Amino acid sequence: METFPKIISVDDHTVEPPNVWRDRLPSKYHDIGPRVVRAPLKEMTFMGGKFAPVMGQPGDDGPIGDWWIYEDLHRPLTRLDTAVGYSRDEIKLEVITYEQMRPGSFSVPERLVDMDVNHVQSALCFPTFPRFCGQTFTEAKDRELGLLGVRAYNDWMVEEWCGPEAHGRLIPLTLVPLWDAELAAAEVRRNAARGVRAVCFSEIPPHLGLPSIHTDEWDPFLRACDETGTVIAMHIGSSSKMPSTSADAPPAVGSTITFANCCFSMVDWLMSGKFERFPNLKIMYAEGQIGWIPYILERANVVWEENRAWGGVADKVFRPPSELFAEHVYGCFFDDAFGLKNLDAIGVANVLYETDYPHSDSTWPKSKEVGEAQMGHLAPDVVDRIVRGNAISLLGLTEDGLWAGA
Repeated sequence: METFPKIISVDDHTVEPPNVWRDRLPSKYHDIGPRVVRAPLKEMTFMGGKFAPVMGQPGDDGPIGDWWIYEDLHRPLTRLDTAVGYSRDEIKLEVITYEQMRPGSFSVPERLVDMDVNHVQSALCFPTFPRFCGQTFTEAKDRELGLLGVRAYNDWMVEEWCGPEAHGRLIPLTLVPLWDAELAAAEVRRNAARGVRAVCFSEIPPHLGLPSIHTDEWDPFLRACDETGTVIAMHIGSSSKMPSTSADAPPAVGSTITFANCCFSMVDWLMSGKFERFPNLKIMYAEGQIGWIPYILERANVVWEENRAWGGVADKVFRPPSELFAEHVYGCFFDDAFGLKNLDAIGVANVLYETDYPHSDSTWPKSKEVGEAQMGHLAPDVVDRIVRGNAISLLGLTEDGLWAGA
């Protein structure tokens, strides 16, 4: 491949600096809002898809790490949060401090440098401490503080992470208060007014104790996204329940089947009737890869054609699911040679590229080389659409692939 297009990554991650909430919450919340402390690790497991860390007390034995504290939550920073620059054998489940991170994880200037190294022009970044769709605030007891926490994160995301220092190369992705669809709609509209075109959401809301998309509960939120052109971005793990097989299954089992929640979620959406009711709605699946999509579309079409009379969808899904997919759904990948070999069965217009910086799965600093190896059989115009063109169109970027703000 003579030239590989500059990448627009639709799934990278930011590790929030320690002062994000302290700088933006009213002073009365400084001691109870999200804050960072340095403390030893007592124990930490990650089995059966469940991450369970326990913070020690000052003076206890154990490795020292930086921990986010918020109500009853004690969440450490781990090497899995920021693994780029380490060999695969060095990436272990361990606590770390900010000083032990690659600075590009949390600092805009260093992030831009690492993007240059990786042939990346622009990037959309999911959160770390709030988790992939703001579950941290959804699970909190104090709803008033939770709403302030969501808004504070969004203000930081728009004004600082994607602020002037980023030169349009960082694309804002915001949160909503998932416990109230009307408040969520208001937050979508507040951020859309300043140029935001993407919002986090859960792949399977019932796993969070929230209504499913088969109800009407989410309609205010969906209507706001439909009317503002805001893309609903769902990351693997955004239901706080990673796929696994048993309580004693090692993390490698879940890591192999991370796409499963995306698969289940996409069928939910295709059979929900929401795309019929909200014709401008767009959804995307971050880090879900794409190789599984052709069979699911084939099976969904058969079910819709043969079983819709008793399947509960005849009165709300009026077209084959594959047609709805083509108009409304985007799959995102960073390493999926099989999916690219079956691109015709997915649709060139429905595929986006990502690098997953700075996570352990990231292809940094060789995302260009991976792309060249896996897309070498594709025509240059197809490669351009996958690597940047589709993202420009979906996220409302400039022709140069930058975020222009409000």
